[in-house]
Amino acid sequence: MPDAPESLPDDAQHVHTTEIAVRWGDMDAGGHVNNSRFFSYFEEARVDWLGATLGTPLFTESGPVLAEARCNFKQPLVHPASLTIDVYATPPGRSSLGNVYDAALRESGERVAVGTAVLVWVDVETGETVPVPDLGLRS
Repeated sequence: MPDAPESLPDDAQHVHTTEIAVRWGDMDAGGHVNNSRFFSYFEEARVDWLGATLGTPLFTESGPVLAEARCNFKQPLVHPASLTIDVYATPPGRSSLGNVYDAALRESGERVAVGTAVLVWVDVETGETVPVPDLGLRS
């Protein structure tokens, strides 16, 4: 298991790892990956995890809505690079759960960013909150 980020909640568990190739178009005029791209990287890791865990498409009946997202940037990232994104999850409440995303360079393991998110599960038709499905998380 990877070295967990220092800001990881005590009850968080490692649930998934995704590898992402940084694209040339992810960079901005400053010559580094645009900060907004990290939220897309975290989204990709989250969708990979949920798809692999649930085994069904999201939003057929219900799905997660992003209620909060943050990112702590540790160092600039430039193309070419490959990232390893480790996803951690906290035990869910009734309709929400927290995630932590640890983004590191695949080659060296150097951490480039740590993100957090709060997901709220909602019914597709009504938009009302519903219980988080079984994601195999320890309580």
